[in-house]
Amino acid sequence: MLEIRSYQPTDREAVVALWGHCGLLRPANDPFKDIDRKQKVRGDLFLVGTEDGQVVASVMVGYEGHRGWLNYLAVDPGRRQRGYGRQMVREAERRLAAEGCPKVNLQVRTTNAEAIRFYKAIGYAQDEALSFGKRLEHDT
Repeated sequence: MLEIRSYQPTDREAVVALWGHCGLLRPANDPFKDIDRKQKVRGDLFLVGTEDGQVVASVMVGYEGHRGWLNYLAVDPGRRQRGYGRQMVREAERRLAAEGCPKVNLQVRTTNAEAIRFYKAIGYAQDEALSFGKRLEHDT
């Protein structure tokens, strides 16, 4: 049974380890800095899923008043196919809807076929938009 709650500082190491197991870590992003940044801006929207007290899922949710965002959705590879990813997304959507958020956006690497299939299966569609980015701070 998955229990979903807001991230707590004691989850820090377990969350970063989870992201590593899920292949979400990239050299240009320091995951600890990403967590610290999130804690400064709506830290209550950083969710973890636990099973028997162990962190097995996460999603970092953002909302700036125009669009909601999902980042770092992760489910422990050994616990996939149990609906945990879907539960995490639904809870994120529920919290965003409560804020009055009209639309949720997310980004998926084009090489991540598993994630693309997952999001399509739960009702997400590819937008006709390009994603652009510019680093303002370099983590490494």
